[in-house]
Amino acid sequence: MNHRRYLTRTNINATIRYVILIAVGFILAYPLFWMIGSSFKHNIDIFGNMAILPPAGRWTFEHFPAAWQLTPRNNMLFYFLNTMRFLIPRVIGTVISCTVTAYAIARFSFPGKKIVFGIVLVTLLMPELAFRIPIFMLYRDIGLIDTFAALYIQDFFGVNSFFVFMIIQFMRTIPRELDEAAHIDGCDPLRTLISILVPILRPIIITVGLLTFMWGMNDFQGPLIFLRSPDNRVLAQALRGLLSEYEVTHFGQIFAGAFMGLIPTLAIFFACSRYFVEGVARSGGKE
Repeated sequence: MNHRRYLTRTNINATIRYVILIAVGFILAYPLFWMIGSSFKHNIDIFGNMAILPPAGRWTFEHFPAAWQLTPRNNMLFYFLNTMRFLIPRVIGTVISCTVTAYAIARFSFPGKKIVFGIVLVTLLMPELAFRIPIFMLYRDIGLIDTFAALYIQDFFGVNSFFVFMIIQFMRTIPRELDEAAHIDGCDPLRTLISILVPILRPIIITVGLLTFMWGMNDFQGPLIFLRSPDNRVLAQALRGLLSEYEVTHFGQIFAGAFMGLIPTLAIFFACSRYFVEGVARSGGKE
């Protein structure tokens, strides 16, 4: 009887947990579903109610071709490729530089190590805009304004302290005995990192690359500051151009463009979700 009562209580608690999780998940995902549904609606139906799907018989598919041709000169593919011109180097530079920086802080002893780690923690609290002005002045003086290089050069120097901190925390869950065994086998520090630690760090490395890609796709401020030519505009800037200041704004077209621009990010996220969850979970561990 006690065992049956225990099983019943366990099942009730599990049911309550799943109901709460489903409800919270739906609340968090509702804006995304509403945006996708609104891309098939007319303007009058978008803000008339909070329903996700358009009313029966009032579906429209004309927003997608219009949103694909973002400007008279170029379509969405052109601006997506422009985005990749700075985003791929940014992901590569961020992953490599942050991994090497975290490896040096987590695995080596050197004078001022605690100060360096403290600086990493302090810069976590500083807004990114505080760095934009000196970086802009530097790039202006060396002639990098209106080039895609201005959006990714700094990422090859481990400037993202958040990712450095995440990798350090993840690396602290890896036993140091692996490093010692590699040293005994004749591996130098670089070989130890590449051959021993990087395969173990794969979840956090994929997490860093995924977050960098997602944030880069949504980056509007950086391209707005550093890029000037219309042919150098990226997808976020082109989507902003769908907002008309003098004519009627077609919100369904804006939502359709945002949805199509979101597809690559969603595809990469779901493909790497297993590594993402593991990377985030283990980055909070300790030795």
